[in-house]
Amino acid sequence: MNLFADAFAWILNPGNWEGRNSIPQFIGEHLWYTVLAMILASAIAIPLGWYIGHTGRGRDIAVAATGAARALPSFGLLFLFVMIGGVANRDSSVMIVLALLAIPPILAGAYAGFEAIDRRVIDAARSMGMTERQIVARVEIPLGLPLLWGGLRNAVLQVVATVVLVGFVRNATLGYPIVQGIQINRFDQMLGASVLIIVLALLLDAIFALLERYATPAGVRAGRNRDHRTSSTRRRAAGGATPASTEKEMSV
Repeated sequence: MNLFADAFAWILNPGNWEGRNSIPQFIGEHLWYTVLAMILASAIAIPLGWYIGHTGRGRDIAVAATGAARALPSFGLLFLFVMIGGVANRDSSVMIVLALLAIPPILAGAYAGFEAIDRRVIDAARSMGMTERQIVARVEIPLGLPLLWGGLRNAVLQVVATVVLVGFVRNATLGYPIVQGIQINRFDQMLGASVLIIVLALLLDAIFALLERYATPAGVRAGRNRDHRTSSTRRRAAGGATPASTEKEMSV
């Protein structure tokens, strides 16, 4: 318990909230890397996932690739790209690695959102004379948004956790206090930075959970929540009405 008290004392220390290498600076850098990686990964994965979900082409390759990419070791991949790109290009190497780790869940959410749509809805849209672009823009994208936001939610949590490793290659993000704490045996600093990372991840998860929930079109939510059966029908379904009683009620 004393260690946790020391960790919160480190977080609440006013000296750690001012000047260079302060907690606000580390949090800002952590979010900066996360946002840039998510933008880069989304620009690649979302259009590709929508294409796969709409056409069905390359689905098997995408499934295999996303499964294999999720097994990549983040720490080893980061150092590999940093050594290949050189110390001068650390930021570019870090961004590439973070984007690569974020692409699989976003890609899976993008094409899974399209595949989860009832095919009868797509056929009805075609029978109304909609073009393929109109079907994608007006039908598939709105209905597929909840699963896409779910993929983005998984990706942002993975990126937030991986950005910690940036502290091993440069003095930035909330990973740096942990790396520095290991070197100088400051366990309160290490635990305090870890607590901040957990809080940041929980906040981002809550935000994306709300976005995932409210991404469902209002008409779909209303259809799920509204029960069209009458009270007598619900009673029969719950109590198991006999055919005779059902026929008598219908005749009345």
